Amino acid sequence: MAFKISKEITPQKVAAQLKNGESLNMLDVREPGEWREGHIAGAKHIPLGLLLERRHELDQAQETIVICRSGNRSGLACELLNEKGYNVVNMTGGLNAWTDELVRD
Repeated sequence: MAFKISKEITPQKVAAQLKNGESLNMLDVREPGEWREGHIAGAKHIPLGLLLERRHELDQAQETIVICRSGNRSGLACELLNEKGYNVVNMTGGLNAWTDELVRD
């Protein structure tokens, strides 16, 4: 598997689209403890280790923005999903680069 990500988006662009009222499909692949510490409202949570067995929960036809802490795990998730025919976009910099509000559980 060659690590290549076909599409990327910045956290700032995601935040702007959400503020404009756009409906985005977002997938957070961080671990449960990280998710509880804060996540983007409306994101779906599937830890990277469970992604392939739970991929049926995602809409293969819809573009999905994949999120993690720094952009590395989401990049891997994008590659895995892309190989299965999903339309995915990696959020570069992850939540480390996110400056907008987060939901905390």
